[in-house]
Amino acid sequence: MKNIDKYTIIGAGHGGKAMAAHLSLMGAEVALWNRTYDHISMIEKRQGIDLESYEGGPHGFGKLALVTSDIQKAVSFAQVLMVVLPSSAHADMAKIMAPHLKDGQIVILHPGRTLGAIEFVKVMRDNGCNADVTVAEAETFIYASRSDGPAQARIFRIKEAVPLAALPAVRTEMVLEAIKHSYPEFIDGIDVLHTGLNNMGAIFHPTLTLLNAGWIEHTHGEYQFYIDGVTPSVARVLEVLDRERVTVASSVGIRARTATEWLQLAYNTYGENLHEAIQNQPGYYGIKAPPTLNHRYIFEDVPMSLVPIASLGKRYGVSVSGMESIIRLGSIIHRTDYWRRGRTVERLGLEQWSVSELTRFVREGKTE
Repeated sequence: MKNIDKYTIIGAGHGGKAMAAHLSLMGAEVALWNRTYDHISMIEKRQGIDLESYEGGPHGFGKLALVTSDIQKAVSFAQVLMVVLPSSAHADMAKIMAPHLKDGQIVILHPGRTLGAIEFVKVMRDNGCNADVTVAEAETFIYASRSDGPAQARIFRIKEAVPLAALPAVRTEMVLEAIKHSYPEFIDGIDVLHTGLNNMGAIFHPTLTLLNAGWIEHTHGEYQFYIDGVTPSVARVLEVLDRERVTVASSVGIRARTATEWLQLAYNTYGENLHEAIQNQPGYYGIKAPPTLNHRYIFEDVPMSLVPIASLGKRYGVSVSGMESIIRLGSIIHRTDYWRRGRTVERLGLEQWSVSELTRFVREGKTE
């Protein structure tokens, strides 16, 4: 497949705006969609986005070919559709995109969190889409970015290597080939079980938020999230949850990275234990906590990251009592049932599948 030079960005939050502007500055034709038109009216008026960046990073005015809240126009604009939304919105997007998707299109979730591509494909099919569409997911978001105004975005950092996997994995090479001109940073993520079960935010984000709930509410997040919030006791809870995650991955035949291995790989940070490794990570100094408990670290990471990992564990005989405790705490604080709302194997139609059936599905796309 030839390199793609037309993209549609689904979602005009801080990440979507940064991606749209950056792609434009790299020479691509870009469409930007957002459900609420008021949120993109200034971008349409200016026909683009001002992008600022770190020293030497991409910057300038990213002119956009189309800015719209019409999903049909957005989907039909390009072959590659970049979904840059909280994973809690993936199912809704699959539903509204389903009638408009065509053979040969590629949908990439940035990121998928855990089992995101599987959920997207199921909802898409349940809503009558029989087109030959390839859905892929990134393990994490490629940018550290923020929105600086209605038509302004800022990139703080672009990750050097981001694993990406298609569903099924036999299509990953095709997806990487299609986008490599714009994004050589994406690398083969093996399959969507690997990208989903190496989801470190599932362990760090909800646990640190919930175990520091009193401090967050009292200070409105005015403390260092990882440095002050990760005490030795909190780190021991993180270690238990991380061990459960790695064991769940092992139960489906995957050697997942541990949190300490991930810190070594991503930041070249070491320690005798997780507490020490986190305290030795200079990049964590200065990062403030969420200002409120009504934050995606709970309402996104619990149902879309922690629940699917725990659900896989329960299906394949792994004790996930630590994860269940955090899910329960999040449910109590938000007065909701994140088990019922989350990506469970039952909701995804996987509850009867053996490990070999699940593995064959994510690698080859075959269910028989």
